[in-house]
Amino acid sequence: MKSWQISRFGLEALTLVDQAEPRPGPGEVLVRWRAQSLNYRDLVIVQGTYLPGLPLPFTPLSDAAGEVAALGEGVTAWKVGDRVIGHYIQSWLEGPPTPENTRLSLGAPLPGVLAEYSVLPAHGLVPLPAHLSYAERATLPIAALTAWNALFTTGDLRPGGTVVLEGTGGVSLFGLQLAHTAGLRTIVTSSSDEKLARARPLGADETINYRTTPRWSGRVRELTGGRGADVVLEVGGPATFNEALCAVRLGGRIAFIGFLGGTSMQLDAVELIRSGATVHALRVGSRAMFHDLLRTLEQHQLHPPIDREFPFADAPAAFRHLARAAHYGKIVVRSDA
Repeated sequence: MKSWQISRFGLEALTLVDQAEPRPGPGEVLVRWRAQSLNYRDLVIVQGTYLPGLPLPFTPLSDAAGEVAALGEGVTAWKVGDRVIGHYIQSWLEGPPTPENTRLSLGAPLPGVLAEYSVLPAHGLVPLPAHLSYAERATLPIAALTAWNALFTTGDLRPGGTVVLEGTGGVSLFGLQLAHTAGLRTIVTSSSDEKLARARPLGADETINYRTTPRWSGRVRELTGGRGADVVLEVGGPATFNEALCAVRLGGRIAFIGFLGGTSMQLDAVELIRSGATVHALRVGSRAMFHDLLRTLEQHQLHPPIDREFPFADAPAAFRHLARAAHYGKIVVRSDA
């Protein structure tokens, strides 16, 4: 089989290699991947800035959808031909996160899925929503599940509550669709008026261009009659956290998801105390949460926005496209088969 690997860090180091097709052992499943999707985490892993001690060579990527190609001894939950998605944190099946159940995730420390085949434990897969294409299904494991966890697993959001979605990447656009479906008021920020216009048909009630309105928290306050948002999906990290803090209501919640603006930040401690906000740092979600998400996607026939698809043979171009940060929605790699 073919897979993409890095033997040193850097996008230019991605190399297509030939490997023996893996065989499933007891309790395992061989999956033929049909599509993979990229996350920011994948980019910084390949660049070497996120896990610089990662043992090399390494196959990157965490999200993929495909079909069962073979079964190991004792597997009864799946049959050959079943269409499946890989669950990102393989060891987190249900319940709250613990150091033990969040240890094993695809794309580091476990080998990634930028390959034609992978062997996974039978419990590390979930069924595909029938109304979605392979490309759409491949976008779900990290971005969609993170958005679901941020909005509905913690907190007491009710219809009519207000959610701020930062940017138009995968997590934020999934969050927008899920929040709109749940009857929540949505406010989307972006540096692009064109992207904001594309967000409105997905359910954006209000939009804010943070280039022309850098203190966008003030605009959130205006739109909410001075109250502030119930929840902010915080994906920018240092670049946006203090604005999120000023935008959230007294006693509201900031779902801390990403670090697009870096990993170190200065915190306005006075504003944090004044806000009374809960800062909830998220690590995607459990397989049980994934099943809840999939039921909602099927019930409402939701489709994830895909920015662009690349053939498997041109996977490095997909990483370069992600690095330019000009995308709207998810970036997908498709199998040539």
